[in-house]
Amino acid sequence: RPSPQQIPAPPPAMKIAVEGCCHGELDKIYAAMKHLERAEGIVIDLLICCGDFQAIRNVDDVECMSVPNKYKELGTFHSYYSGAKVAPYPTLFIGGNHEASNYLWELYHGGYVAPNVYYMGHAGVINFGDLRVGGLSGIFKGGDYRKGHHERAPYAGHDVKTAYHVREFDVQRLAMLKEHVDVFLSHDWPRGVARHGEMDDLIRKKKFLADELRSNTLGSPPGETLLHALKPSYWFSAHLHVKFAAMVRHHGGGVTKFLALDKCLPRRDFMQIVDLPEKDASGGFRLDPEWLSIVKANHLAQSLTTRPAGKVVSGEGEARRFVEERLRRRAAAAA
Repeated sequence: RPSPQQIPAPPPAMKIAVEGCCHGELDKIYAAMKHLERAEGIVIDLLICCGDFQAIRNVDDVECMSVPNKYKELGTFHSYYSGAKVAPYPTLFIGGNHEASNYLWELYHGGYVAPNVYYMGHAGVINFGDLRVGGLSGIFKGGDYRKGHHERAPYAGHDVKTAYHVREFDVQRLAMLKEHVDVFLSHDWPRGVARHGEMDDLIRKKKFLADELRSNTLGSPPGETLLHALKPSYWFSAHLHVKFAAMVRHHGGGVTKFLALDKCLPRRDFMQIVDLPEKDASGGFRLDPEWLSIVKANHLAQSLTTRPAGKVVSGEGEARRFVEERLRRRAAAAA
């Protein structure tokens, strides 16, 4: 019988910092995390930003961002892109409706925008340790939903706005996921989610949303579809610049804890620490085999015109075998 000294201690619970709209304020967000660590005596494993990240490298990127001229600022990301600074925490983000869309299009399938800072792509799934995170960038606009990604950089005119509109092709690929998603990210809220929380309190805070909330027209219909299809354990959003929590109980079982957060400003609820005691951060970011298989199976269906994309299929079968074989080779080469 092992003595207490011989029993290995369980790994510490994963702690993630969830942040609402970043708006280019990485320095302030990282400073807030360091303050929380000191004040609470904790260690944060991962930062998740729910859109309007503004990965702006230079003044050309500023011109590809849809914001009024008075808000066109370089922000702080360029220091992390250039290497002058290194992100002190692994950072994961999706796109919103105020982004350097030209840069994010270069990483349509996701990837590192700077060391230790990972963009999830227009749609994607990534693993951090054994935490599985899915995400959908942009916001919903019905008139562009069925179109392909027809915009071309450098964006000008209306393309500056349509470039960040959610497309059906990306939503349908996410809907093909069968394996459980722990956390899902969207910038705008899934339609109807407010009805699962204190909606009257939300109306008191945001009176101008009252009509949309009562008519159930606030939010993204595709987001609503994904919420009930994927049934993630957590769903985090931003966009409306208000903190709001809800508990979504799905038909047939399963619960999703929804949380929306504010933008990074003093005395605003822009950050929440979430404990995930059953999760382990070891290994950092890792590609997701199921998602890679879905991407592989559907790459020829992508539309780069205003015409709708082709039919989306699952990533099972040949595509999954292709991905698994490539991952095995990669692991063997790295051994």
